[in-house]
Amino acid sequence: MKQINDTELSEFLLLGFAEDTKLQPLIFGLFLSMYLVTVLGNLLIWATISDSHLHMPMYFFLSNLSFVDICFTSTTVQKMLLNIQTQSKAITNAGSITQIHFFVLLIELDILLLTVMAYHRYVAICCPLHNLVIMKRHLCGLLILVSWVVSVLNALLQSLMVLCLSFCMDLEITHFFCELNQVVQLACSDTFLNEVVIYVAAILLGGGPLTGILYSYSKIVSSIRAISSAQGRYKAFSSCASHLSVVSFFYCTSLGVYLSSAVTQNSRSTSTASVMYTVVTPVLNPFIYSLRNQDLKSALRRLFERERLNVN
Repeated sequence: MKQINDTELSEFLLLGFAEDTKLQPLIFGLFLSMYLVTVLGNLLIWATISDSHLHMPMYFFLSNLSFVDICFTSTTVQKMLLNIQTQSKAITNAGSITQIHFFVLLIELDILLLTVMAYHRYVAICCPLHNLVIMKRHLCGLLILVSWVVSVLNALLQSLMVLCLSFCMDLEITHFFCELNQVVQLACSDTFLNEVVIYVAAILLGGGPLTGILYSYSKIVSSIRAISSAQGRYKAFSSCASHLSVVSFFYCTSLGVYLSSAVTQNSRSTSTASVMYTVVTPVLNPFIYSLRNQDLKSALRRLFERERLNVN
C-alpha cells in the first residue's frame, strides 16, 4: 500500500452515516435540531446564571460546563451537517488535526469539570460548616484554570503526535468525526508511541477523575446515611442527583463506545453509540440540571419577566 507523508496528504473521508443516502435529510434534520437545542439550552443556563442570586460555586462550575458543552457539540456536529448539506465526505488534513485537537481538549475538560463539581458536592455535603471557607472564589478559579491547562496540554500532545504520522492511501474514517484512535489506526508508520500515549492519557486523565468522582460519592453516601431525618437525607441526595445523572450517562456511554469498538468492527453501531456522549449528553445537560433545581427555575422566571418588561 502506497505511503504518503503529511505534505502530500490532502484530506480524509468521514463515512459516518453516509451509507444511508435516503435517510440523509432525516439525519440532517435530527442532528440540526439536537444541535440547536444544545446551544439554546446551554446559552439559556448561561444567561440564567448571570442572575445575582446564583453567584455561587456550583453555578460557576455549571456555567463553565455549559460553555464547554456548546463547544464540544460544535466541534463534531457542525462539520457533519456541512458534509450532509454539500453531499461531501471530505475533511482536510488541517481540518482533521484541528477537530482532533478540540475534541480531545473539550472531552477532557468536560471530564475534569464533572470531577471538580463532584468535589464541590463532597465539600458541601460532608463539610457543610466549612463549605464557604474551602470553596472560595480564588480556589474555584484555580480549579477551572488547572482543568483548562491540563486539557490544552493533553490535546496539544495528542494532535502533535498525529502530525508526526505518515498515512497510506486508504484514508476512510468509519465515523462522523475524526476520532483519535481511528485516525491513528489509518497510519502506515509505527504507531506504538501514539498508542502508549493514548492509553496512558486515558488511564490518568480518564480513570483518575473517575476514581475521584467515585471516592467523593462514596463519602457523600456515607454522610447522607448518617443524617437522622428522612427529609434531610432527601434534600442532601437531591442536591447531587443531577450531577450524578450526568456523570453516569457520560461515562457509561463513552466507555460503552470504546469497549464495543474493541470487540466489534461494526462501524455503524459504533457511530450511533458515539452520538450518545457527543450529542445527546450535551442536549440533556440543561434539562437535567434545571428541571430539579428551584434556584435555576426562579432565576429563569426572573429572566423572562425582565425581558417581557423590556419589550413592553
